[in-house]
Amino acid sequence: MEISLHPFFCSPARTCRLLAFPLLLIVMAISGCAVGPDYQRPEATIVPEAFSGAEGEWKIAAPQAHLPKGNWWEIFNDPELNQLEADAAAANQDLKVAAARFEQARAVANVARSELFPRVGVAALPIWQHDSENRPAGGKPGQTYDNYTVPFDLSYELDLWGRVRRTVESSTAQQEAIADDVVAVRLAIQAEVAADYFTIRALDADKALLLSSIEVYRKSLALVRNRRAGGMVSDLDVAQAETVLKTAEAQLPDTALQRAKFQNALAVLTGKIASLFHVAERPLQMEPLVVPPGLPSELLERRPDIAAAERRMAAANANIGVAAAAFFPTVKFNGLAGFQGGEVGTLFDWPSRLWAVGPSLTLPLFQGGQLTANLRRAKAAYEESVAKYRGTVLAAFADVENNLAAEHLLAGQYDRVMDALKAARKQLEIANNRYTSGLVTYLEVATAQNVVLSTERASVRLCGQQLVATVALIKSLGGGWKEETVNR
Repeated sequence: MEISLHPFFCSPARTCRLLAFPLLLIVMAISGCAVGPDYQRPEATIVPEAFSGAEGEWKIAAPQAHLPKGNWWEIFNDPELNQLEADAAAANQDLKVAAARFEQARAVANVARSELFPRVGVAALPIWQHDSENRPAGGKPGQTYDNYTVPFDLSYELDLWGRVRRTVESSTAQQEAIADDVVAVRLAIQAEVAADYFTIRALDADKALLLSSIEVYRKSLALVRNRRAGGMVSDLDVAQAETVLKTAEAQLPDTALQRAKFQNALAVLTGKIASLFHVAERPLQMEPLVVPPGLPSELLERRPDIAAAERRMAAANANIGVAAAAFFPTVKFNGLAGFQGGEVGTLFDWPSRLWAVGPSLTLPLFQGGQLTANLRRAKAAYEESVAKYRGTVLAAFADVENNLAAEHLLAGQYDRVMDALKAARKQLEIANNRYTSGLVTYLEVATAQNVVLSTERASVRLCGQQLVATVALIKSLGGGWKEETVNR
């Protein structure tokens, strides 16, 4: 239940009261305050000075998604990757969806901001009217007549308790959060393009390695067959050589299938039709990047998901003020002016003018607990947003640490695999020499060949995985880094 007062002033003799009342309300509006808590970022979320166990002071997490991240993929110095990133930025549909959501959020913020200004409207009301014969006063009892009215109406809510201002604050924070969401989508797309591209290049290197090995195995098979024709070896050696060759050939389709999947994924990311999109084969020749030690944790503050969570927390805080303002009276200033007459020809004559002006006051008396429930919901929503914000920060640190660990461990694994490859090649050389001398069967050569091939393929895969891990690390940090940032 609500109670409303609508005192309109229409008599010229009351002009002083007409002017004094709005002035009084304007003074009240200027001196009014916004109910609800003013936003302060929670101080419980802190970040260390650097990642991976570095010692240092702890500081309050301060999201800074607005900091420029640049074209971080250019550190790989690959023109084809640069072009793919440009294509994705121009044509990726997920990015277009995110941009459209931002435009919606900006429009919502503009709608909320419009409530800070008066509303003015005009209407045309041509009416054919019949008044009751028992009409108490005025009009034309028992008669039917034309009644033309052209009113201009004005209404303005005096934001005494900050409901409108808190609504604007909430919608603006939501707009900023969705802007950060756009940045997050863009960063995810950029990282996915780079990761898929490096995976394709690693698969190209794997295919080139298989083809090279197959060529060597064919020559070995021809040599074994010649030796068999000369009676130097048995059919067992021929069968073993054929097994090595056929096993290597059987692995080519799987590599081609994996490459096709990643190529199609790149087509979607860049807004292209998969059947018309092609990435030329080129083996991976790039060395993994070295991540500088002691990355400062301030880099993490650029993560757009952290910034978005913080902005949604601010919006939820403002919604508490909106819910609290509903307990207080709503005061509006209303005005009406225009023309009214019984004939179109005299409608806009000066004697046909009419006007009415005055405030309206609406006070909630009994709402069945609705207002209290809305306030509790707003407070609970704020607590939820705080927990989500802190969880986002914790997850971000875990993400960075995981990628740092992967980058470090893959580098160590790559070094060990290269050592193993050197030993495997030595083993193959010895096995070939022993086989040529007739000391062993071809089984020893075949075994050594399989070890060399599997180790070489492992080294190629690890190289690609290292590049993908570097991309994942850059994404988890919210962008790339500069040397002066690390050695500040």
